[in-house]
Amino acid sequence: MRAAENDTTTLPEDPAALRVLLLETLAKVDTVSAERDTLIEQNERLRHLLLKLQRRQFGRKSEQLTEEQLQLAFEEIEATLAENAAEAGKQSPALRDQQKKRRKAGRGRLPAHLPRIEQVLPPEVTACPCCKGQMIEIGVDEAERIDVIPAQYRVLVTKRPKLACRACPGVVLQAPAPARLIEGGMPTEATVAHVLVSRYADHLPLYRQAQILARQGIEISRATLADWTGTAAREIAPVVRRMLEILQTSPRLFADETTMPVLDPGRGQTKTGFAWAIARDDRPWGGADPPAVVFHYAPGRGAKHPKLLLADYQGILQCDGYAAYKTLAKANEGITLAFCWSHVRREFVDLAKGKTAPIAAELLQRVAALYAIEAEIRGQAPEIRQAVRQAKSKPLVEDLFTWLAAQLARLPGGSTTAKAIRYAQNHRDGLVRFLDDGRIELDTNVVERAIRPVCLSRKNSLFASGDDGGARWCAVASLVETCKLNGVDPQRYFTDLLTRLVNGWPNDSLDELMPWCWADKQNSSLPSADAKGP
Repeated sequence: MRAAENDTTTLPEDPAALRVLLLETLAKVDTVSAERDTLIEQNERLRHLLLKLQRRQFGRKSEQLTEEQLQLAFEEIEATLAENAAEAGKQSPALRDQQKKRRKAGRGRLPAHLPRIEQVLPPEVTACPCCKGQMIEIGVDEAERIDVIPAQYRVLVTKRPKLACRACPGVVLQAPAPARLIEGGMPTEATVAHVLVSRYADHLPLYRQAQILARQGIEISRATLADWTGTAAREIAPVVRRMLEILQTSPRLFADETTMPVLDPGRGQTKTGFAWAIARDDRPWGGADPPAVVFHYAPGRGAKHPKLLLADYQGILQCDGYAAYKTLAKANEGITLAFCWSHVRREFVDLAKGKTAPIAAELLQRVAALYAIEAEIRGQAPEIRQAVRQAKSKPLVEDLFTWLAAQLARLPGGSTTAKAIRYAQNHRDGLVRFLDDGRIELDTNVVERAIRPVCLSRKNSLFASGDDGGARWCAVASLVETCKLNGVDPQRYFTDLLTRLVNGWPNDSLDELMPWCWADKQNSSLPSADAKGP
């Protein structure tokens, strides 16, 4: 084909036709040049991103990128790539058409629940250009784009007419004032819900929310927003306590903890508090109980805190190898510990990065084989999972520990690899427990994912206001994260929850206010977020 294109004998003799052919060729050359320049630019940016990734993985700790920084790097580089592509598209109509087709192919459909605002664009002239007769519609081209109206605040005016009787002096009728979460204050329950969700789901500190309100001419101080937040946290406390009681009856739980810097008013400095989390997620083995997570604030990390949280728990507790959980299991014989293979793997990941530790590399491969089996049986009944594990995973696990013992005998006792091997051996009983029970997971990733928002909130807000602030964060975050696990919109949930609570929802019916119940009923009996009462 290339020879045919370069055959000058086929060129037209007519100068006009030759000029047209030359212009077409130049246009193709411009298109190819534009595409080439775009690809060169993209490759340069991708190489830059690769260097950042490498520095994050292999550089000095002070140079490594955090997860949030990495996401920011992706955003900035992808935005630059889009900017370059847009500029190249302006210079090349052919390239612009390709970009248009690519966007159409990958954009998918917009959600059906979004309201549709139709915009009809008829031709400026509707008469036939030939006979001037009236034309009829024979079809329509329809295109959907997502539009947005910025958050709009409004004033809800409640009027309560007073009725008097002309014949009976002193007789006046008036509807009672509706209950309010913030008595004597300005916000509706939906407004307070918005502040809660912005603070604890979107990790937007209150002073930034005050700035956003000010841009719309609404002067509400950070202290006022804090007052709303504290009042709401007190109102939802019974719901969180009840959710903890429900989780404590589950046959299997996950547990983890993370630091939470809090202000120490007595010293004017920060101290380290802890957010302890217990979570439930039975979906991997088809359990009927809905997923949930409850955070509990404690000023320390000692064994007394999980003892207080799980004093009467009877069941399987999946956790890492922290000594506090082992102490808890010794004090409470009803608890069976199942340890995390992800933590075992984590001990060897850094060793394998340098490609100079064949033992670490092989262990990662062996653990990966266990995870491959788990992927095959995810969502199956516990009996099926147990049977498959006995047939496929058990031989691999037994061979793994035999191999670890042989490798340990060859290593210096103080080496990093030897310490990592001993960690696995010391926790063997809890690590192999998943082989005999199909309800047990291979790791504690469920609770670790739930606890990540603590880290993001910690980064954005620096510290909580004190032990009370830590407890408040844990209460609200428990409902926020449980909403996420059950696919519930936290804004709508908190609006409805606060409305029901301030209107005297009975304490013996708190189970009906759990996020998973709201998810089941939100399309039937429960009102929508803009409801004015229960």
